[in-house]
Amino acid sequence: MNPSGPFKFAVIGQGHIGKRHAEMIRRNPDAQLIAVCDLLNADQTGVKPDGFAYYTDAETLLKQHPEIEIVHICTPNGLHAQQALMALEHRKHVVIEKPMALATADCERIIQKALVQQRQVFCVMQNRYSPPSVWLKTLCEQNTLGAIYMVQLNCYWNRDSRYYQSTGWKGTQDMDGGTLFTQFSHWIDILYWLFGDIKNIQARFSDFNHQNSTDFEDSGLVSFEFEKGGMGCINYSTSVWDKNLESSLTIMAEHGSIKIGGQYMDQVEVCHVKNYTLPQLAPTNPANDYGAYKGSANNHHNVIENVIETLKGNQNVSTNAMEGLKVVDIIERIYKLRKPELLKHR
Repeated sequence: MNPSGPFKFAVIGQGHIGKRHAEMIRRNPDAQLIAVCDLLNADQTGVKPDGFAYYTDAETLLKQHPEIEIVHICTPNGLHAQQALMALEHRKHVVIEKPMALATADCERIIQKALVQQRQVFCVMQNRYSPPSVWLKTLCEQNTLGAIYMVQLNCYWNRDSRYYQSTGWKGTQDMDGGTLFTQFSHWIDILYWLFGDIKNIQARFSDFNHQNSTDFEDSGLVSFEFEKGGMGCINYSTSVWDKNLESSLTIMAEHGSIKIGGQYMDQVEVCHVKNYTLPQLAPTNPANDYGAYKGSANNHHNVIENVIETLKGNQNVSTNAMEGLKVVDIIERIYKLRKPELLKHR
């Protein structure tokens, strides 16, 4: 337990994910939600302040509550960097929803500020907590698979007008950044977490049915080599009709083959590995449900727990700022191959 009682939190942003963060904080006995903030007022966001304060200006919130220790940034992607820097300036630990920022230069500024202020930066990559991901990480660390030959990541989701008309910032180049940033950065994080950095990137992009809803591509085919050996590809699209199709990861390696599938990469579909038997894995949490569409597995309670246990000195940061930067760096390098005509400004 924190010597001064429960750790004191604030959440900036009260959209779907910001509300989820606030709720998970309220459910944790070692946490206390002090305040939340959104540009919209409480009536507009539907938040009923109960035991916490509500603000429409983040700077005012930080000035009014010096007791806050941890600030969660759950706002549009393009605001993550400036708001994280603001919170660090007030000497708060920060938890940043994916992606950490939209440019590596901004990630570097966050890391530098955190070092100066001696504060922690936690990046939210909740897929690391899913049982298949934890299991795969152990296999890789123990070199059970031997040399990695080929890795294929498929992300085929539905993001149609029901999704993009729900808010003004999604689909814009300056606040959203692109399909890989908003929809699939946590899958790229899994690739990096398991297999390391990539090089020799090649890519093709298309915009099949989002001409009127986004400023950028909805689909892409990306191929690359891993720095540690082996090669891989990412095939992604948000053009799937009506509902998500799948998120899958297929690994072909020296000592066996593995495929993780399901809508949210939550099922071990194949595990054929030399001298190895698949253990019983814990069930994967259900997906975040946003009504007309669904997201990845809801593991945000694990994020809050990791923040608290890290600040107590009992754990390490699950996804640290350097890892958050690397995901942004990989996406930036992929997007350097995107042709200008795929970028529109509505």
